Amino acid sequence: MAGHSKWANIQHRKGRQDEKRGAAFSRVAKEISVAAKLGGGDPSFNPRLRLAIEKAKSVNMPKDKIENAIKKGTGELEGVDYSEVRYEGYGPGGAAVMIDCMTDNKTRTVAAVRHAFSKYGGNMGTDGCVAFQFKHCGQLVFAPGTDEVKLMDAAIEAGAEDVVTNDDGSVEVITQPADFLAVKEALEAAGFKAEFAEVTMKPLTETVLAGEDAAKMRKLLDALEDLDDVQEVYTTAVMDE
Repeated sequence: MAGHSKWANIQHRKGRQDEKRGAAFSRVAKEISVAAKLGGGDPSFNPRLRLAIEKAKSVNMPKDKIENAIKKGTGELEGVDYSEVRYEGYGPGGAAVMIDCMTDNKTRTVAAVRHAFSKYGGNMGTDGCVAFQFKHCGQLVFAPGTDEVKLMDAAIEAGAEDVVTNDDGSVEVITQPADFLAVKEALEAAGFKAEFAEVTMKPLTETVLAGEDAAKMRKLLDALEDLDDVQEVYTTAVMDE
């Protein structure tokens, strides 16, 4: 574990997301449309759509844009037909990288992803080459200084799967994907506000990078996240600050 670096890495990622608020609207809209297309437009009966709407609210997406994205998914409004695709590979230092995309042109998307890998010292791999290094789960990260005992009690009562304290003092609450929203809401009601909360692919191992490898990995991750078709980027890399 490279727990001393975890909080800094999470803050860096959160900062990157805040910088790209406009792009976040586009990505969340795609997720809402695809969720509505696959499971219907009523979030009460569509957990994936409920999660997507929660994410939209977290980036302050206007209500009318959320509603329009749902209507595009259900066919009430004309919209682009997106398909989901995942790419996997290795970055500098052998760190695993997994990229989830939504696209209307897979040829364009795979070419852009492959270019980013090759430009910044990585290699695109085959399907499944790194997926086993990640766990699909809900993850809520709380700042160093959070009362771990009280948080743990509240998290367990809410149905969390695990609570982990990192070396830097930050605390992670892990949930089953289906339990994420219920646990998040219960913890907020108990007075605990996560700095970072989402259903994610959490790395099961970590690859600590420093120096040139860390710099290249930052550039690779930034390049991938800047691609219009990319929804999420996951990595086992932890970069020392």
